Amino acid sequence: MKKTNSSSVSIYALGGLGEVGKNMYCFETENSIVIIDAGVRFPGVELPGIDYIVPDYTHLKNNRNKIKALIITHGHEDHIGGIPFLLQTVLIPIIYAPRLAAAMIRNKLEDYRMGQKANIVEYDSDSVFEVEDFKISFFRVTHSIPDSFGVVLDTSEGRIVSTGDFKVDLTPIGPDIELNKMAKLGSEGVDLLLSDSTNSETEGYTPSEKNVLNSIEEIFDIAPGRLIVSTFSSNISRIQQICNVAAEHKRKIVILGRSMERTVELSRNFGYIKILDTQIIEPDEMKQYKLNEIVILCTGSQGEPMAALSRIATGEHKDVKIFPGDTVVFSSSAIPGNGISISRVVNTLTRCGADVITNSILSDIHSSGHPGKQELRLVLKIFKPKYFMPMHGEYRMLRTHAEIACTVGLSEDRCFILDNGDSLILNNHKITKGFAVEHGSTYIDGKDVNGLAESVIDDRKTLTEEGMLAVCVAIDTRNNQLLIPPTFYVKGLVYQSSQEILDKCKEIVEINVRRLLAGHTNFAELKNVMRNVAGDYLFKQTHRRPMVIPIIMSKS
Repeated sequence: MKKTNSSSVSIYALGGLGEVGKNMYCFETENSIVIIDAGVRFPGVELPGIDYIVPDYTHLKNNRNKIKALIITHGHEDHIGGIPFLLQTVLIPIIYAPRLAAAMIRNKLEDYRMGQKANIVEYDSDSVFEVEDFKISFFRVTHSIPDSFGVVLDTSEGRIVSTGDFKVDLTPIGPDIELNKMAKLGSEGVDLLLSDSTNSETEGYTPSEKNVLNSIEEIFDIAPGRLIVSTFSSNISRIQQICNVAAEHKRKIVILGRSMERTVELSRNFGYIKILDTQIIEPDEMKQYKLNEIVILCTGSQGEPMAALSRIATGEHKDVKIFPGDTVVFSSSAIPGNGISISRVVNTLTRCGADVITNSILSDIHSSGHPGKQELRLVLKIFKPKYFMPMHGEYRMLRTHAEIACTVGLSEDRCFILDNGDSLILNNHKITKGFAVEHGSTYIDGKDVNGLAESVIDDRKTLTEEGMLAVCVAIDTRNNQLLIPPTFYVKGLVYQSSQEILDKCKEIVEINVRRLLAGHTNFAELKNVMRNVAGDYLFKQTHRRPMVIPIIMSKS
């Protein structure tokens, strides 16, 4: 490994701490920066019109010459979804990714017409790369998508291990977690461990993916008509199980949703999903089969308005309508913030006559890809780190994970609960706190990497919550006279006696405008008075602060 005169390694996150999603963890020396993951977070209803949230890349932009590599742990959107936006901001010399994730990244970049911008190198559990001050190696973990890995960073100052997303599944659908390699790393010595905290509040072990199989089979046995199963398109293991049970019950499979179609195609090409061509039919072929001979596999388990299941529920899908007797299965758990959207879709489907089954104590149709408390204890025991930094979770999850670490032998002063931007310094196998780096969020509307400013987001929230009032006046600039009384255009303001309040507001605005016109004034001053007077009066009467837009038409 190349030695340098640098005396420390700085560890910080630009995303993934205090939140679920937007994962991006950086490791910086005097000469180089290595990044693990570049994900997105999906917005809730509180961010109207926003497609994705990605980290603020300003710190990386300011240190662009030091960036040497991006390492991807697996192919979920909260780990690869930000790559197109990152590549539009800085040059990433090389991207190391597992085979399936690499294929997904290439497809994603083709969508953004950026296929030539990335040098992607595939790795497996035996790969070792030397990148400036870092020696990079890997260990396989089990997760809800194949080809998931933890990452080992060896430096002259010590060893850092990141688990990535994982669970300890001893009966997985696919290769086993490499506990032997993890134990070897622990026996050799781990200075700092970063570990997945998403399920840290759940006691015990996360159920194996194979446990879901019995529930899926029971649903297939009792469903009288069509089955419509919605799950994450990236949950390859779940998709394979559904296809296996469909084959046993002699049901044809219809795949709906762009991301589902693409993921299934890629996974079949690489052998991660095994389905006979004769099992899959096109949507327009469904009329050739009885209803109980069909299973529809689709996106939309989180209630996304444009996903296939939402469009089916509202009758907007061109190929599929809900029939009484259909059984709709949500084979996933709700991501925090999506509960309202999911409930809306469930109610719409039920109103159409479908029997809707969601994950619950009575119907175990989903198993998380993240570790429960016992798995976290086990991994901490295996790695035996000197220092510990919980990652990938909201604050309460990170804190719970740190408390778990203390119960298995780590002292509290060696557990670091950080926020995005906070840093740790690894120097001569010891960890201390460092200075914060520039961080934040960028709100993506469409494909524009520049994102939207916080002020635009605030304006959208105001329009959503408070409404809008446009105040229009016409003046004669030669004589400084008001030609007609103010005209109001109102959207989204609902209150009692609204016309009476609006009439009084117009009167107050007119008085103040005429007062200004009687002296020396300008357009900026007029607009400020119109905005402030109308806004203050409406707040006093309604306790709402609508967006007030002053408009001045002039006759010269």
